Amino acid sequence: MTLIEKVKNRERLTQEEGEALYELDLFTLGELADEIRQEKFGKKSYFNINRHINPTNVCADVCKFCAYSATRKNPHQYTMSHEQILEIATNSIEKGAKELHIVSAHNPNDGVEWYMGAFRKIREKFPTVHIKSMTAAEIDFLHRHYGLSYEEVIDQMIASGVDSMPGGGAEIFDEEVREYLCKGKVTSEQWLDIHELWHNKGKMSNATMLFGHIETRAHRVDHMLRLREVQDRTGGFNAFIPLVYQKENNYLKNCNYPTGQEVLKTYAIARILLDNIPNIKAYWATSTINLALIAQEFGANDLDGTIEKEAIQSAAGAASANGMELEEFIALIKNSGFTPVERDSLYNELKVYEKN
Repeated sequence: MTLIEKVKNRERLTQEEGEALYELDLFTLGELADEIRQEKFGKKSYFNINRHINPTNVCADVCKFCAYSATRKNPHQYTMSHEQILEIATNSIEKGAKELHIVSAHNPNDGVEWYMGAFRKIREKFPTVHIKSMTAAEIDFLHRHYGLSYEEVIDQMIASGVDSMPGGGAEIFDEEVREYLCKGKVTSEQWLDIHELWHNKGKMSNATMLFGHIETRAHRVDHMLRLREVQDRTGGFNAFIPLVYQKENNYLKNCNYPTGQEVLKTYAIARILLDNIPNIKAYWATSTINLALIAQEFGANDLDGTIEKEAIQSAAGAASANGMELEEFIALIKNSGFTPVERDSLYNELKVYEKN
């Protein structure tokens, strides 16, 4: 049986077969991925009305790819107070945001209460807003810095009002690559363990993969298959998000920055390999909105959201600092031939924007 026949028969692929998918013609690969996508979602493309809040850029860890941390290229340190965080949340929720995506650097100057207290204040004022916060890397930092177990941090998160976890900090799971990229940060095994613990509490999370730097295609496939294995056990991943590496203002050199075709192939392969993770997100903040719209034809069924403000990817060159207006977002999806569907953070459909 050929590789294409195995994909059409919905048979699971191995590491070697996943790598072989990259050798297929771009449009053949796109057709295979699009067929799977349409079986699941038709022409629907999902997004949410969200606000990214990045409360501090002071970081105890050193990652070569990071342009956000104030301890390296960025000399402008800041740490928001709970009142500042709550003010941003209030303004965004009044404008219609239904999700707050809160991700910080690993600030050694503020205790666990700085994190948890912010969540509690938001939850007290806004009982229904979805709080998506605390990457596995942040949880590992609190574990290392304050001597808490992973489960203790997770229990505090839940008690403080966190609803789901974002997928950041995954980078690439291969440990040799990880040693070079982000030595000292959460390991691949720890990242996976933390998400599995979270899932075992009945909670959902996302998973990311940072690609287009020094990793190989084999590393990407390995990364996806490790996620597939955890998902078989827990079913707790909402979405997989391939993040295109942003190359400005950081210390990572000699990168094999991907072409648009390579990015689209990676989305398509994610759709084919990750048969148990329902949503593949083309996060427009890293891929550009134009490539994200094309990615809808290559397996992606989600474009993230309006974002409003974003500091981490834009620090490295992404055009996402000020988000995108809702009307423009809807129009772009419609003009690309798809049906925009506003969703909540757990992928329940809230509103379908039918064509005029």
